[in-house]
Amino acid sequence: MNEPFVDLIDLASERLGGVAVAANDEFFASKDHLVAADPPVWREGEYTDRGKWMDGWETRRRRDVLPGEPAFDQAHDWCIVRLGARGIVHGVDVETTHFKGNFPESCMLETCVMPGAPGTLTLDDLDRAGWHGALERSILRGDSHNLFDIAGAPATHVRLNIFPDGGVARLRVYGDVVSDWDALRREGEIDLSSTLHGGRVVGCSDMFFGSRHNLIMPGQARTIAEGWETKRRRTPGHDWTVIRLGAAGTIVRVEVDTRPFKGNAPAACSIESCALSGSPSLATPDGAAAIDWRPLLPRTALTPDRRHTFDVPAAPAITHVRFNIFPDGGVGRLRLFGRLT
Repeated sequence: MNEPFVDLIDLASERLGGVAVAANDEFFASKDHLVAADPPVWREGEYTDRGKWMDGWETRRRRDVLPGEPAFDQAHDWCIVRLGARGIVHGVDVETTHFKGNFPESCMLETCVMPGAPGTLTLDDLDRAGWHGALERSILRGDSHNLFDIAGAPATHVRLNIFPDGGVARLRVYGDVVSDWDALRREGEIDLSSTLHGGRVVGCSDMFFGSRHNLIMPGQARTIAEGWETKRRRTPGHDWTVIRLGAAGTIVRVEVDTRPFKGNAPAACSIESCALSGSPSLATPDGAAAIDWRPLLPRTALTPDRRHTFDVPAAPAITHVRFNIFPDGGVGRLRLFGRLT
């Protein structure tokens, strides 16, 4: 993840359920690549019947309006992405990695909020949506991460406009999830830590091999790259991560999924909890250590490549947990099931 947005979630990621739903052109490379979770790759010497294979979204060269003509500066291609979860957008990365002589000159980003189930929305619905400018037209660099701050734009969909044409490898839309708490309350028991429900990993001791945000993503980790993994510990102690729940609640069941970590799973884990108000800094060892943590799950042995389920005794409502692993290693997913208070 890009350092300026390390504390935010990529709302457009396919892992979260993001989908590129429409584009005016994708002649050279599919719009689906825009939301792929993995970094873009280069395949030397690989071509399709339309040109060089590229890991990104790439449109054909415009010939309807030529450079120097009055309308050229306004000519553009576009792609609409449905975010995996409704959220507030705080930043974007328009990544042009491997696009060197074929990247757009500039881009612009618009957002909209469309109510209703994602599968029921049509392109006509999106065309009539109230689109708002989130990023004014901005110059792009080729073969680069182009990072832009966004001033807190609510969104279920974003529209990336590129001027006049070209290729973009990835679109990362960083922000905070906004959950429908009334609907979730009706569901009863939910995973209060899930990214889809507003949970966030706010700090960890180490994430050398795998991002801490992976721990609470939807679905199962397909590879160890999709889990949270620390480097091999050579000093006393243990690794940890702190998760802020989407909302305060009472935890009744915990799932610790070590799949697919086989030779690098932790030997054991424990979970502590607390109820906090405000936004204290828990991202550092000193900040986390200053909290009065209460035991939620005692130190418990773990088996590699297995989903573990633990019932926990009823306890007061909490807002944060600290997940400890002994001494180090990788965990695919952590689920904290409970009820909203």
